[in-house]
Amino acid sequence: MTITDTHTHLYSSEFDQDRDEMIQRALDAGVSRFFIPAIDSSYTRAMYELEKNYPDNVFLMMGLHPTYVKENYLEELMHVENELAKREFYAIGEIGIDLFWDKTTLEEQKNAFRKQIQLAKKYKLPIVIHCRDAFDEVYEVLEEEKSADLFGIFHCFTGTYEQSLQAISYNMKLGIGGVVTFKNGKIDQFLNQIDLSHIVLETDSPYLAPIPYRGKRNESSYLLNIIDKLAAIYNLPAKDIATITTENSKRIFGI
Repeated sequence: MTITDTHTHLYSSEFDQDRDEMIQRALDAGVSRFFIPAIDSSYTRAMYELEKNYPDNVFLMMGLHPTYVKENYLEELMHVENELAKREFYAIGEIGIDLFWDKTTLEEQKNAFRKQIQLAKKYKLPIVIHCRDAFDEVYEVLEEEKSADLFGIFHCFTGTYEQSLQAISYNMKLGIGGVVTFKNGKIDQFLNQIDLSHIVLETDSPYLAPIPYRGKRNESSYLLNIIDKLAAIYNLPAKDIATITTENSKRIFGI
């Protein structure tokens, strides 16, 4: 079976000592498609290096992460535009709003989010949304920008059932990862009410490792634990979960 990790930071320094071995573990587990979100310009070279080393498996996004929206964010957005003009990417991401770390940059974050949504429409690409402590603010922007050509993934979805329906109404798939295995994650309590056609898999590695690895470094091979949890939630074979979610990812990313 082909398994797709729609969100993994394979360039993270936490993988510097064993990156190739970690990727090989994922490949051995059937995880053969890795979609790589951008953070800011300082990570671009490392992303390109990953793509060079794994051209059949690594697919890159371009964007400015909301927690990296600083005083120079307009320069960073120009970097995003310049890279988009030069080469192919598969999504604009990860973009959005994060009010967990810093609420003082809310207006700048909203502006960066809007501008990058507009870039996604220009290039006919999906968006990959980062949202932390900011559902209302994210939905405010999505309400302004909603259109038939806006689509993508709500990465690391941790909202309520009602919020999941709202995300889906904006043509977003729900990115489901390690949180679904947490006792206090809550999304497992309503996920079976969401049709599997709206779900894609992700790890967000090296973050948010699923049970039984919670608190440790996450990696893409641990998608098998997430698939097992979803198989139990949907009462389907793990193979079906892998197949359906990979097909969903193909519809989003076009590959």
